[in-house]
Amino acid sequence: MMTAIDKRTHDRAFVRTFFTTPTAEQGEADSAKKLRSAIGLRGMQAPDVWVPDNEDATAPTMREEGAANVAEVVAGGGADFPGEIHPRVVWHRDSPETRYRGFRHMLEIADPDNGAIEHIDGFVIPEVGGVDDWKKADEFISIVETEYGLEAGSLAMSVIVESGAAELALETLREEMAKPTNNLERLFLLVDGEVDYTKDMRAITPTGGLPEWKELRHNTSRAASAAGLIAVDGPYDDIRDVEGYHDRITENSAMGMLGIWSLTPGQVVEANQSPLPPAEGYWTIDADGRTVELDSGDGAEVYRGDRIDLEAEDGGYELAVGGDERFLETEEDLEDDLLDLLDYVPGLDDVVDSMEEFEAAKEAGKGAIAMTRSATVEIDGVRVDVASDRMWDEATYQALMTPIKLFQDVHENRPDQHDDLAELYGAEVVDRAMAVGN
Repeated sequence: MMTAIDKRTHDRAFVRTFFTTPTAEQGEADSAKKLRSAIGLRGMQAPDVWVPDNEDATAPTMREEGAANVAEVVAGGGADFPGEIHPRVVWHRDSPETRYRGFRHMLEIADPDNGAIEHIDGFVIPEVGGVDDWKKADEFISIVETEYGLEAGSLAMSVIVESGAAELALETLREEMAKPTNNLERLFLLVDGEVDYTKDMRAITPTGGLPEWKELRHNTSRAASAAGLIAVDGPYDDIRDVEGYHDRITENSAMGMLGIWSLTPGQVVEANQSPLPPAEGYWTIDADGRTVELDSGDGAEVYRGDRIDLEAEDGGYELAVGGDERFLETEEDLEDDLLDLLDYVPGLDDVVDSMEEFEAAKEAGKGAIAMTRSATVEIDGVRVDVASDRMWDEATYQALMTPIKLFQDVHENRPDQHDDLAELYGAEVVDRAMAVGN
């Protein structure tokens, strides 16, 4: 009986950033100038996965030179690059000629005589179709490994899901990866490509913009979880919309897709930091459908907007949220209503505190404990003390280990970011976060 793959088989458990760079640009004195700039990135500006892009980011007439540029630049600077390096080559499910060109580019980049292969972690294959097409790419990579005497499976394969056929293939990965007739265990990232996916689906929007494709992102994340892979969202091309990019990352994280395509070093910084817990915890309030962060100061969490009104009156309180007005007779009633509107976003030290408290309780023989979160909330000058209890058991602990595991994975795999993390959180919190759960 065949066994499905349930665990990740690569060193990285998380990938936050997938950063593409043109491999060759016409009209430049040095056609590889952007590659040389990208390979020098460090710290929060450097991605977890760097993708020298010999497909869409590079003009068709420059791709032969682009493959040679990748080999040259990676040979020169790959040893010091802090992330993984996965060049993207040309491929297309309907074009044998395109697939063959991609194969030749892989041979060029991986040739040991060019000096880059010891720093190349794998290849990114775009425009895949059904699972048989994925196997063709797998076979080509196997041939590259055999040609150059590389260990079988040493080169990872990531695919970009850009068609309905590729999306349907996601459903079969769990079973296909277990078959001895392929080497699909080399799969690493499942990356959504919403632009070409929109074209393939013949989708139309009134503005010409991209649909959100939430189902595609969910399906990719689910397939990655089932097959022990990592899911990455596609490019967010409004590079000036930092808030929108952050919101997209937050939305993706809630469905288990912690990685996203980055088009600029600025987007890399945002995508590297956004999935990590904040440095300081903070309270938010639902102000008539809009989530607003409260200002912390003078012993209270203060709401300063105009969507919520609160007035203390004889015999109770008048609370208005948007057009909804309620009279509450007691402070306990008011606290209950406010707790329905309030949420607390824990900082890294909050998460570590809770983990350590639960671990101590578990060590003492307790299976579940109550965690209390309290604050004084101020609205229109009226202060109200609120407190909520949450029961912690082993399931809660394991679920909330995910941000800690992400932090630990980043710390272990990105030593170039140690100073950034210590500056952001404090060295003491970093040390405690690395120790919790171990």
